Amino acid sequence: MNRLGLLAHTTITTPPATEDILVHGIAAVCDPLGGLYLPETGMLIVSDLHLEKGAAFARRGMMLPPYDTIATLNILAAVIARYDPKVVVSLGDNFHDRRGSEFLPADLRAMIAEMARGRDWIWINGNHDPDGTTDLPGISTDELVYGGLVFRHEPSLISGRGEVAGHLHPSATVRRREKYVRRPCFATDGHRLLMPAFGVLTGGLDLNHKAMQGIFARDTLVAHLLGRDRIYSVRYGNLMG
Repeated sequence: MNRLGLLAHTTITTPPATEDILVHGIAAVCDPLGGLYLPETGMLIVSDLHLEKGAAFARRGMMLPPYDTIATLNILAAVIARYDPKVVVSLGDNFHDRRGSEFLPADLRAMIAEMARGRDWIWINGNHDPDGTTDLPGISTDELVYGGLVFRHEPSLISGRGEVAGHLHPSATVRRREKYVRRPCFATDGHRLLMPAFGVLTGGLDLNHKAMQGIFARDTLVAHLLGRDRIYSVRYGNLMG
């Protein structure tokens, strides 16, 4: 199920049941709307917004409902209102293609500007949008080292300790009441963390997929699944294969 389906029955004003974790010794809060908050630095991290995905498909002659960007930004605004962060970091694939930010409608551009007002905003470049953003608040960079952690789009296969990354859209499957339920998740072994995709039209890649091999220490890996109003934390060994 993508986030648009999951959020169809979600009231984002309801106080959530978050999950407090440690990433490389740094305190972090997993929010069921898909943001990671670091209270020590006042930083909010989101990943893989894939803004203007519908518009990108339309430019290629494939029509999708054009409401994904406003839906994603509304959720982002709710998370920002919840934590009032000093810094917002978006971990790449902020837009679905290189032209997305250039052609972003003025009302949506103004919405981002309002969210960024009074705080630092950092766009990490992703594989979908390697050139950064156009005429939006904040700065664009390939990587950020801050507060004892390194923030990048694609996880490193060389050195991942203290890393917070996106790109792979982690998800996991559990069995609940005789049904199999698949959800996006924060995935961490305590030393590095992969962020769930934040965009409402993004899919997910199961933690058992071959692309996940070599990223985590499986014996300490925990999936923090996004529920409608809470986080469900499940050890890797208890997930469905």
